[in-house]
Amino acid sequence: MLQKNGRLVVLVAAVAVAAVVIGGVVAYQQGPRSEGGTAAPLSASATAPGTKTAPPATPSKTPTLTPSTPSTTPDKPSGPVKITLNLAKLPRGRDPQVAYLVGRVVNGGAGGPETIPGKADIQQIARVNGRVLAVVTKGLGTELLKLGPGTGSVERVPDVTTLVTSADATIAAYSATRTGSQSEALKGGTVYSDNGGLDSHKLELPNAWGLRVLSVVDGKVYFEYATTEGGRSKLYSWTPGAAKATQLDVTSPTGISSDGRLVVSMGLISDSGSCSDVKELATGKRLWKTCESAIEGFTPDARTAFGGDAYADGYCSGTATALDAQTGVILRQWKSCFFQTVPEDDQHLLIVADALNGGGEDGYGQRGIIRCTITTGACELATPLTPHSNVHLGS
Repeated sequence: MLQKNGRLVVLVAAVAVAAVVIGGVVAYQQGPRSEGGTAAPLSASATAPGTKTAPPATPSKTPTLTPSTPSTTPDKPSGPVKITLNLAKLPRGRDPQVAYLVGRVVNGGAGGPETIPGKADIQQIARVNGRVLAVVTKGLGTELLKLGPGTGSVERVPDVTTLVTSADATIAAYSATRTGSQSEALKGGTVYSDNGGLDSHKLELPNAWGLRVLSVVDGKVYFEYATTEGGRSKLYSWTPGAAKATQLDVTSPTGISSDGRLVVSMGLISDSGSCSDVKELATGKRLWKTCESAIEGFTPDARTAFGGDAYADGYCSGTATALDAQTGVILRQWKSCFFQTVPEDDQHLLIVADALNGGGEDGYGQRGIIRCTITTGACELATPLTPHSNVHLGS
């Protein structure tokens, strides 16, 4: 969706960042600083400070015969909800378990390290079936690089601006849009589906404005675009190979759960911020609404939603928030300087963060990827802080 107000462009376009390791006493002493207390360090048996430890339960003499039905909502976490982070004092944890970029080298996910060639700024990265995909700048626009694996060959797709993959990283979807001589957006675009070079499809959309892919769910590609310049976008689903897409009754979508059950859309959009509506995709029923955060997506189990500042007109987002996906209740909210959030699993968020608000004079501009646990609120460094501006998580 395109907006003529510059701040709204940033607001609407900014969308688009978890594994447990053993923490020790040092990690506890250097843990995150909270507005309501101190969060626990990441640990296999971490307990939030101030929480009374229950005595061991007495084993039941009669075994349970009927298994309980799992809850569809997250357990209420213990400890402080709002936590202020000092990145320089976070303990070091294990590397991200999804694809990630530091400098020009892609690690994580399926496959070994892969270096993105050239010197162009890197906008997005992903792995799909062993291949690395990267959106990089080219002149006033962008292009997609498709690397390897291990062959040294590079394929290029012009004008690609957005990139996503399926939850199992077997299918990538990306969109290409045209720009004018002054880098202004032009009408028209193309949606691609690619499973790593084995099979690919594309759908031409000559009347699309602000085309953007959102997700790949059960083999379907979900994307949005507006039919008029500056208009509000609609959600579409496309089965790769089909001649056309299906329009869905969702306006200004920003995220879809990996099971295809929930969808987030932007409701009210103004200079003072935005409001996000979480709905059931099949019925259109609105579950909840928030004007405190811009909701970007969901954890793999669709029990937790996550997002950043509702008003995104600055260097970074000052908050990263995890909310109950059924009720909208805030489970955790971390404060620092954040750029991208991607779920690592059901209980952990990976976040690209800047030491702007922590780390002292030498910490300014140092970036890294942190891992935050939703259940305890504790965070750790998944990568060391680095002066590289090219730090990204896989789309």
